[in-house]
Amino acid sequence: MKALVLEGVRTLTLREKPRPRARGDEKLVRVAAAGVCGSDMHAYLGHDERRPPPLILGHEAAGFLVNENGDGDGCDGDGVIVNPLVVCGECAQCKSGRDNLCARRQIISMPPREGAFAEYVALPSRNLLPLSPALSPQQGALAEPLACGHHAAALALRALRPPLPLRAAVLGGGAIGVAAALSFAARGAEEVRIAEANPLRRNFLTQVFNSVNNGDEESPPPSPMGGVRGGKITICTPDNLPQNSPIVADAVGNETSRALASELAAPGGVVVHIGLGSAGGGFNMRRLTLQEITLTGSYTYTAAEFAETAKWMATGKLGKLNWHETRPLSEAATVFQNLLSGKTPAPKVLLLP
Repeated sequence: MKALVLEGVRTLTLREKPRPRARGDEKLVRVAAAGVCGSDMHAYLGHDERRPPPLILGHEAAGFLVNENGDGDGCDGDGVIVNPLVVCGECAQCKSGRDNLCARRQIISMPPREGAFAEYVALPSRNLLPLSPALSPQQGALAEPLACGHHAAALALRALRPPLPLRAAVLGGGAIGVAAALSFAARGAEEVRIAEANPLRRNFLTQVFNSVNNGDEESPPPSPMGGVRGGKITICTPDNLPQNSPIVADAVGNETSRALASELAAPGGVVVHIGLGSAGGGFNMRRLTLQEITLTGSYTYTAAEFAETAKWMATGKLGKLNWHETRPLSEAATVFQNLLSGKTPAPKVLLLP
């Protein structure tokens, strides 16, 4: 099969690899689309010790089950959405419903499991959800980042203390930031603002949401996101976010964004930290302490949340799912370079094997 292999820092090569074998209760999936995640970028830059080369990256995917005899190129099987997080199902965390914290968790694109930037990938059958007829495989591949946003929003809302209103500021207009914003809106938030520093991406998101905040006093029109409930989602620059936000979601995760999140959060509010840009620094712990601001990390999603995300997608609860662009797997090297240089307007690029 053709696969995109990370062979070193900033070195990606499309080459032939043996097709994976489905073992035990695993199923073989022919990949139809796989999204490029920020974690793939970290590995590409040599900043993720969890993903040492040589390795096939990619964990956001949808595709088709291959015939059980495995002797065809088979896109004639059922469509599936891939939950890339493989857990044991037996440990205390799994049994308590927090399986995303499983001590033995694995994820495709980290050893020992190769990723989905390839024609085929193998996963346990419990990690494959039916692809709704209402969704294309490309839309299905957005389930993983959407589930990350779903989990982050759930954590934030559980920690939010009434009578603070349900409003959210989201730092970062990448896929995780967009996913968190959509999830807040779907849960009835009266206002959500996404702050994006890159003007190219900000303009793209403005067209998608059609409710940009340009810094004037006139309220933007409601977002026509096709099923998203709650109030409007607006796009702005980081310096145009409101003070005293009940919820701040940091989908960037570096020193600068953490410092901004610390200052924007309302007394008694919540900062939910999703981004993995850098390991530390930036939080104003004195302010978080004096103002009793809850700080919580958010990592991936539970299996139940992933399944619920897929249902919300199929019913339109998370909008039109029109914030991605597609490129052939053969153009991946250019895709990574464009992402690195800020030349990609869409929050998500899907690679098509």
